[in-house]
Amino acid sequence: MPALTDTFTLSNGVTIPKIGFGTWQIPDGSETYDSVRTALDAGYRHIDTARAYGNEASVGRAVRDSGIPREELFITTKCPAEVKDADGARHAFDRSTALLDLGPVDLYLIHAPWPWNAIGSDHRAGNIEVWKVFEELYEQGRTRSIGVSNFEVADLESLIDATEVVPHANQIRWFVGNTQPETTEYSKEHDILVEGYSPLATGRLLDNRDIKEIADKYGKSVAQVSIRYLLQKDILPLPKSTTPERIRENADVDFELSAEDVAALDALDSGE
Repeated sequence: MPALTDTFTLSNGVTIPKIGFGTWQIPDGSETYDSVRTALDAGYRHIDTARAYGNEASVGRAVRDSGIPREELFITTKCPAEVKDADGARHAFDRSTALLDLGPVDLYLIHAPWPWNAIGSDHRAGNIEVWKVFEELYEQGRTRSIGVSNFEVADLESLIDATEVVPHANQIRWFVGNTQPETTEYSKEHDILVEGYSPLATGRLLDNRDIKEIADKYGKSVAQVSIRYLLQKDILPLPKSTTPERIRENADVDFELSAEDVAALDALDSGE
């Protein structure tokens, strides 16, 4: 399926498969292992995890057992949102790479601009300190690219103004009806690839009648239309599932939404 083999090119020239398999909320152990193996067998070559997910070891084991050459795969993980100092960032990276056991990672992200128990609080100085460690890791070749997650415009501006390397990616919550236009536009203006997590709004879009009407026209599912919408907006979708048939279905998006249908999806409001 071309959607799984097509790539975006980051600002540093590194290519990244256009669809990633997300592992958020998949428990460590057999669930993560089986889901990642199913995704790899289905043709996914981009796997997204995080230290906070607690499943890096199972992701790494599934990747190693797949037999797919490491250079054909793209692995993302993330520094915990609570880490806002240099020593913590170094320790977090060492821990993640040890658990994954896959050599250098392909993309390393700051998971959020603030700790999860203090959303919206100001940690700009801490983010700059952490980012300078990221720049070291990048220069050393321990990660092929570096980026952020859940960063809005002000967060990006403060980081870019105080550091050398502009983030290569910004992973944000992005789905039909919730497209974060200001952050998306700023990111694109600065050649920062936008990755969209929860492209199905953690399942809430699946009962959307407006999307269903469009999906019926193409003989596709609501999930497939929702994921295709991101691709046509040059956003990298990170769908997640533990159900083998849905894992495969989410990657079967080699069709083209008409400009009219894209505009109809643009007009939808998720209510969030």
